[in-house]
Formats: sequence, structure tokens, C-alpha cells
Amino acid sequence: MCLAIPGKILEITGNQALVDFDGIQQKIIIALIQNPEIGKYVVVHAGYAIEQINEEEAMEAIEQWKEIAEDQDLDLTDML
Repeated sequence: MCLAIPGKILEITGNQALVDFDGIQQKIIIALIQNPEIGKYVVVHAGYAIEQINEEEAMEAIEQWKEIAEDQDLDLTDML
């Protein structure tokens, strides 16, 4: 099973990016996606961006992750 969480690219340095996951920022590897851009959303699994998605899809997925975290009495940081 793949757990992948969307985040917004804030900055890019080489093959790494700083990504914001609804207020939580982490560095990830972006070498697996084509043409990553600051301000775009990516789906991240195990520290790697695996797909770019549009903002609407990202917001919908983030809301679903928040609901899952709330149902399980977890913080979003527990899932990253």
C-alpha cells in the first residue's frame, strides 16, 4: 500500500525541494518528476515526489488526510 501526501513546492535546490504539507515543511527529492516548479503541488511518498497534481486535487487530498488524522486521533506530522 502506498501512502502519498500532497505538498506545495516552496523552493528548489538541485534535485531537492522544500515542500509545505499544510504548514509542515520538509525537504524531499524531486528527481523522479519532470519540470518541477515553485508553487506547484506534488504527491510525496517516502521522501520522493512521485507525481505533480493540480491545486484542486491537492486541496481535496489534504482535506481527506486531515479527516483521517482526526479520525485516528493523530497529527498530520505523524503521517509524514
